[in-house]
Amino acid sequence: MTAPRTARPAPAAGHAPPAAAPPVVAPAAASPAAASPAAASPAVAPPAVASPAVAALVGTPPEAVPRRPSLGPLGAMVRAGVAAVFPRDPLLRNGHLLAISSLVSAGLGSVFWVLATHWYDDEVVGVSYSALSMTLLLASIGQLNLSDFLVRFVPSAGHHTRRLILVCYTVSAVVSAVVAMGFLLLVPVVAPGLGFLLTPVTAACFVAATAGYAVFVMQDGALTAVRRPGWVVGENVIFACVKIGLLGMGAALALFSGILLSWVGALAVALVVANFVLLRRAVPAHARRATAAERPARALRYAAADYAGSLFRMAAYTVVPLMVLNNLGAEQSAYFSLAWIVGYVLYLVARNLGSSLVVEAVSNPERLVEHTVRMLRHTGLLLGTAVVLVVLLAPRILSFFGPEYAEHGTTLLRLLALSALPNIVVSLAIDVWRARRRLRWAVGVQIVMCVLVLGLTKLLLPTLGIAGAGVAWLVTMCLLAAPLLVWRARWLTNGSGRSS
Repeated sequence: MTAPRTARPAPAAGHAPPAAAPPVVAPAAASPAAASPAAASPAVAPPAVASPAVAALVGTPPEAVPRRPSLGPLGAMVRAGVAAVFPRDPLLRNGHLLAISSLVSAGLGSVFWVLATHWYDDEVVGVSYSALSMTLLLASIGQLNLSDFLVRFVPSAGHHTRRLILVCYTVSAVVSAVVAMGFLLLVPVVAPGLGFLLTPVTAACFVAATAGYAVFVMQDGALTAVRRPGWVVGENVIFACVKIGLLGMGAALALFSGILLSWVGALAVALVVANFVLLRRAVPAHARRATAAERPARALRYAAADYAGSLFRMAAYTVVPLMVLNNLGAEQSAYFSLAWIVGYVLYLVARNLGSSLVVEAVSNPERLVEHTVRMLRHTGLLLGTAVVLVVLLAPRILSFFGPEYAEHGTTLLRLLALSALPNIVVSLAIDVWRARRRLRWAVGVQIVMCVLVLGLTKLLLPTLGIAGAGVAWLVTMCLLAAPLLVWRARWLTNGSGRSS
C-alpha cells in the first residue's frame, strides 16, 4: 500500500519575502519562447501532470508536477482507506471488488428478504426460498461449472474469448433448462412441498429462472476473467434493485409466486445489461490487450473433472435447505434460510477472492505460492474481523427479519460464521489445485465436504433442530482444514500438474 502523499508546506501567513530583496528575473535568452505570445497562450500550454508516476512516464521533470492541496488529517485518512480497499496490486484490488460485490449483493438481498418476510407469510417465504435453492442447485448442475472454466481459460484466450463465452452460454442454458424440466417431473416424489411449481405459469418461470441463473453465474466468471470485476458489482446491484421492485408489485397483486417471479424479471434485466457491457466492450478490449491467443488444452477433460467437484460442493450448499424443509417443516425452513443467507456471504467472500487468485496465477504461475500466502493472510484478517462482528451481532442482524428469526436462528448463524474461518483454507486450496490443474485433489476434497455436511445434517437435525446444520458445517470445515494446514507443503507449490 502506497503511503498517502502530503502537499509541500506553504509559507506561513504574514512571512512575505523582505522588501529589499530585488525580484529575480530570468534572462530573456534563457527562454526564447517566453517572449512569444503563443507560449503564454493557454491553448498551447503544456498539459498538467497528475502525479510523479505519470510525470516519469511522459518525461516531465518532477519539479514541474503540481502538488495536490493538503486535505488535512481527514483527507489523509480517506486516501489511506481508499488505498486499503482498492490497492494497486490487481490480485487484491480485483479480489476486493469481487468481495464487495458479494457484500452488496448480500446487503440488498437481505433487504429483499426482510421485505419478503413482512409482505408474505412465513410458509410462503420458506417454500419460496427452498424453490430458489433448488434453482441454484439445478443451475449449478446445468451450467457444468463453466463459470470457473472461464475464469481459468479466458485470461489466455485472446481473440478466441468471444466464441468461448458464447459456446459456454449456449451449452449451459440448454442443459439447465432440461435439468429443470426433469426436476419438475420428479417434484411429487422428491419434493412434495414444492408442488406449487407445477402450475403452468410458475413452472415456465422456474425453468426460465434456472437457465437464466446459469448464464448469470457464468457472466460473473467472464467479467472476472477479463478483469472487469467492477461490473460484477454493477450487475448485482441492478439485479437486487429490480428484484426488490418486482417483489413489491407481486405483493401488491397478492401473488403466491411473487418471490419467484421477481427473480425471473430481475434476472432478465441484469442479463441484458451485463452482457452488453461484456460482449460489446470488455471482450474486444481484452482481445486487443492479449499478446497471445491460446485454445484451452484438454478443455473437456479439465471441465469434466472441475464440474464433478463443483457438483458436490454446490450440493452441500443447496440440498441442506431442502433437508430442513422436508424434516422440520416450512416455518423452520424460513428461520434456517435467513440465517444461511447471512452466513453464506462469508463463504462467498473467500470464493471470490480465490477467483482473483486463479486469474493472476494463469498470467504469473511462478508467483502462485507468493500470491496464495498473501491472499491467505489477507482473507484471514478480513473475514476474521467479519466473523467476530457476526458472532457478536447475530441477534441484532436477524432481528431485522423479525423477532422470531432472531430467537430461532442466532445459534445457527454463529456456527455458520465460525465455520467460515476454516473454509478459507479449504477454498484457497481448491483454487490452487484448479490453477495448477491438479483436479484429483480438488474433486476429492469437495466430495468429502458434501458427504460430511449432508450426513451430519441428517444426523443432527432431529436432535438439535436447525442448529444441527450449523454444527455440521463447522465440524466439516475443521476436519478438512486441519490436514491441509499440516501438510500445506504438498499442495502449496509452484509446480505444475496434470489435469484429472
